[in-house]
Amino acid sequence: MKTTGKAHKKIVDRALVLANQVGLEGLSLGVLASDLKRSKSGLFAHFKSKEELQLDVLREAMDRFVTLVVKPALEQPRGEPRLRALFAGFLDWVGGRYVKGGCIFMALSSEYGDRPGPVRDLLVESQRTWINTIARVVQTAIDEKHLVADLDPMQFAYEIVGIGMAFKHAHKLMNDPKAETRARTAFENLLARNQSKPQPRSHKSA
Repeated sequence: MKTTGKAHKKIVDRALVLANQVGLEGLSLGVLASDLKRSKSGLFAHFKSKEELQLDVLREAMDRFVTLVVKPALEQPRGEPRLRALFAGFLDWVGGRYVKGGCIFMALSSEYGDRPGPVRDLLVESQRTWINTIARVVQTAIDEKHLVADLDPMQFAYEIVGIGMAFKHAHKLMNDPKAETRARTAFENLLARNQSKPQPRSHKSA
């Protein structure tokens, strides 16, 4: 069973790389078998259908994102340090540091935007969880008085996701050498607009 588990993970790891290249709809058992130089029938021991393969690939991407981006950020001090770490990890993920090809979730959002079914449902769940995670971290920054009290955490999270999408567009499509710098500048500007200003001390007359 242990060997089977390792073999299954190795197959899913490769399928995740392929999915970033051809999309999940383009990822079939036949395509994967050809890439791995294995028989298609042999893969049926791991996946009973194309949809099962797609769901396993998406779950693997979700697990990696939590392990590589979310958990390390949550180990940082509450407030702005945690928020900065979360954004830095997100940028690394989108830029392709952890998975060749970059952010599979962004790629799939176009592929499955109008395609109902279990794969889209799981993708939506993953992205809802992500934006809620950002919002919770933003709320800790508000609680720690690092960000202004009247800030809408979900709006801030929305803008972080937008920066990530703009970075992917500039980096992957436009091949802009300044894409990462621009993304980091956009984040710093977002922070600066919403940082809590220290209250001036009152000077009582003698």
